Amino acid sequence: MGGRFSIRQGGNRLTVKRVKRNNKPNADGVAPSLHTVFSGQGSVDSAPAPIFTTNLGSLYEADCLDILPKIQSNSVDTVFADPPFNLGKEYGLKAEDNRPDSKYLQWCQRWLRESVRVLKPGGSLFVYNLPKWNIVLGAYVAQIGMTFRHWIAIEHKSGLPIPGRLYPAHYSLLYYTKGRPSRFQRVRTPIETCRHCGGEIRDYGGHRHAMNPNGVTLKDVWTDIPPVRHRKFKSERRPANALSTKILERVVEISTLPGDLVLDPFGGSGTTFSVCEDKKRRWIGIEIEKTEVIVDRIINKEISHHRNEDFVEQSARSYRLAAE
Repeated sequence: MGGRFSIRQGGNRLTVKRVKRNNKPNADGVAPSLHTVFSGQGSVDSAPAPIFTTNLGSLYEADCLDILPKIQSNSVDTVFADPPFNLGKEYGLKAEDNRPDSKYLQWCQRWLRESVRVLKPGGSLFVYNLPKWNIVLGAYVAQIGMTFRHWIAIEHKSGLPIPGRLYPAHYSLLYYTKGRPSRFQRVRTPIETCRHCGGEIRDYGGHRHAMNPNGVTLKDVWTDIPPVRHRKFKSERRPANALSTKILERVVEISTLPGDLVLDPFGGSGTTFSVCEDKKRRWIGIEIEKTEVIVDRIINKEISHHRNEDFVEQSARSYRLAAE
């Protein structure tokens, strides 16, 4: 992992130790709020050393298959995974993105098994990938006991047409739970209006007067996710694609409450962790490549979140399992 690395702060460079102690950590460097997730039967030896911690989370610069087995079973509320899509992209020196199809699926099944194991009963699993992979991965997680909730289609039109096929215009976000969901918050989106005249686009069959003033229930087709292109929303030091904070805000709000624990085994640009810090969720992050960009993002808070006008209902629908 390396002992130190440099990040920017206020236009200057500063050196960060392998564990950035924003609070008073335990002897092993793990954030106190996460210590029991790794400690097993009380042995701190089982807890890996993070490269960075905050009051809410711990970041590991490692292969997720080395960290996931060290997390206790039934300890995580939500897992969000955005793995490499096996398209032959260069992410760095360690990530492998050009496997034979069968090997790629076997690799995915390994981290999916671990992800399901660490989820609490009622916990949520989200997997963001190409439809060609998620149709197989969805069948696999159903086979190992997960309950299907939604196939969420996230519109994405920046690709090129493919000869002999329909124009691919969406990514897939699988949503499964470990049995009956222990958390579910209804998210509402604003009534759609014309961007030119400002008038409402639909009349809802003449029942507009009966609509909830906070908006319409979030659909499983998301057409309002902006691309992450501008430097305001993306680190210029990481050329690889990044996810909009709007996706992660919805994932986090739907499936967790403040204080719940979110795990992301493919940290990438750190979008999940930035959203968790903002929403007061605890988090465990894993990234196999260098993590300076993630640490920089969390410390400096210079990367903006996309505008999000969703309304989250906090009522009896934000329920917990009776056993909790």
